[in-house]
Amino acid sequence: MVVPVSDARRIAGRTKPPSTVRRTPTRGPQRAGISTGSIKRSGRRPSTLILVLGGAASGKSQAALELAGEARPRAFVATGQALDQEMAGRIRRHQASRSPDWHTAEVPMDLGGWLRSRGSRYRTIVIDCLTLWLSNLQRNRVTDAAMPHRVGELLDAICTTSARVVLVSNELGLGLVPVSRAGRRFRDVAGKVHQQIATSADEVYFILAGRSLRVK
Repeated sequence: MVVPVSDARRIAGRTKPPSTVRRTPTRGPQRAGISTGSIKRSGRRPSTLILVLGGAASGKSQAALELAGEARPRAFVATGQALDQEMAGRIRRHQASRSPDWHTAEVPMDLGGWLRSRGSRYRTIVIDCLTLWLSNLQRNRVTDAAMPHRVGELLDAICTTSARVVLVSNELGLGLVPVSRAGRRFRDVAGKVHQQIATSADEVYFILAGRSLRVK
């Protein structure tokens, strides 16, 4: 079903959080050799995990805010860093698009640590975006082989909250093949990370031209 992004909030309101957290791997990712990490369940009310994917300027960030719903307090966790003027401008525009009741945290790398220490304070958490998080990890010499473990730690940390958690990421696999070897490597890593998270997610959406397609 394809719906306008503006209808995403209404859809989110109709979606009831699951009574149990679905964190079991499906056969597809198992065949692909993807580890989902060890998910530690707690006695708290389970979190709801939503993955939002889309290309650049597809409307995915706005869709994520709408899918997050209205439950307060709300936190927006930004992984981007203002390393140049262009990125600083993007960050300012994203901040201006959010209402003042969103608490903003800048967490370039340690998402799991932030969720464990502060996630319990919020009923709604949007993390934008995973692609920059992966880039930050690579810049700090986290190897491709270690990425599934890092993602598993992130999924474990999400399970320690009782929040509605929305993860935003760039879908890199639909464009031209990157010219550089490093670019192709990063595209492949991101694709595997998306599969790993989608396996554990309660809902997955793909955003195209401001339209929202629910794929799980």
